[in-house]
Amino acid sequence: MILARELSENPSLIVAVHPTYGLDIGATEQVRQVLLVQRERGAATLLISEDLEEIMTLSDRILVLFNGEVMGILDAQSADIEEIGLMMSGTRHKGEEL
Repeated sequence: MILARELSENPSLIVAVHPTYGLDIGATEQVRQVLLVQRERGAATLLISEDLEEIMTLSDRILVLFNGEVMGILDAQSADIEEIGLMMSGTRHKGEEL
């Protein structure tokens, strides 16, 4: 209900912090679909999540932070779960100058 109210004015920026945390499978899918529709509409979305499946599904680009430092920025289409895991543990993305 809160999500529908907030999106009813078609915002240009959406900040979604753990948008599906604690939801059942059906509600999770609905929230993800709403966010994808907003993306298709042209809204920019900043997704903050620990759910890798959610991140891979909803993101165009993935930025990984570790202890407040950027470890890398990846294109979601070519992102590798193993590489993301390494960055989550403090390893910088190969070949990337930040």
